[in-house]
Amino acid sequence: MSFSLACSNRMKFIGVAVLAIAGTATSHAAAQEAPSPSSMGPMQHTPPPPAQASAPAQTDATAPAPPPVTNYDPAMFLKRIAPVDLAFLKQYAGAPSGDLYRDRQFHKLLGSVLPNCTFHYGRDMPLSEAMDDAIEGSRAPVMVRDNRFVLVSGTMGRILGGRGVLWFDIQEGIGLGAFFFRPTNGEPTPAVNVFSRQVKEDFLALSEMPPDFAQDLGQWSQNAGIPPLTVRYFLTGENRKIVLEHDEDYCLAWDGSRLPPESGCEQETADAADLDLTAAYYTDATHHVTNATAWMMSQDQVSFMEVRDRTCGGVLDPLPCRIRLTRERTNLILKHPAPGPRPVRAKE
Repeated sequence: MSFSLACSNRMKFIGVAVLAIAGTATSHAAAQEAPSPSSMGPMQHTPPPPAQASAPAQTDATAPAPPPVTNYDPAMFLKRIAPVDLAFLKQYAGAPSGDLYRDRQFHKLLGSVLPNCTFHYGRDMPLSEAMDDAIEGSRAPVMVRDNRFVLVSGTMGRILGGRGVLWFDIQEGIGLGAFFFRPTNGEPTPAVNVFSRQVKEDFLALSEMPPDFAQDLGQWSQNAGIPPLTVRYFLTGENRKIVLEHDEDYCLAWDGSRLPPESGCEQETADAADLDLTAAYYTDATHHVTNATAWMMSQDQVSFMEVRDRTCGGVLDPLPCRIRLTRERTNLILKHPAPGPRPVRAKE
């Protein structure tokens, strides 16, 4: 199948049923969560029962995120918004997010932030419609920090646990957003989709996001009851769905000290690496289409995990081995460039 950048093309892959993976260090099975018909209303087509995918069993949504590490290059943000066009946001500080969201000037601003792609939230719809569902009626206050960073949020999504947030840096003229929900169309679940129309990268990790955004995203996720570890994507201005990799240092404490392995931090790192691997297989199989449906886990993924767990099972400390092999496999699937400085970005 040829590579496609058209986000409106629906690609379906009826794939291999997931096999039970024996001997996996974290044999957590997370079933796809399907809402009841009464909670979904007319928006949701009833899909075939999804396969189960291996995922970390995370229940403590109040756990703080690790301190952000940054490899941020501001040049990745193209077509900046003039600060004068963002200044009006500050007058909404403390007001309900829904009030700002319904502002005509704000809706015009969203055209510079939201990718113009089709998003599958219960059914195919524009990403803007999914954000409407989550934020339009929100009573959560607009947060303005340091007279510069603006956070607009909502947890009003009618189906699939939808939650949305929009973030602006008035000084730099950049905007980002995120949408969390629990897909039932076969993609790994639950998932956070970070996005910006101003970004057109092929590879991204959290450390490459603006540090203040990474910090506010972590705080928003905690306040919104989002699991600490989820599959994570980035929807780009080229209407492509790429993996937003977990490169947080889960063993780094906020005071700069290192947490001991028995704290579970290495296990978190291993679980995050597994999520990135699953997301890499998914985006590769669906050619980065933003609304793809794929009821599958490939036999290649199952075979790799079996070999990895046998290889690392014979070492004294298996987790570092497992993390290393998983990340190597993820990079291979994503076709990462060789390690080293990124090429200089052309300005638009």
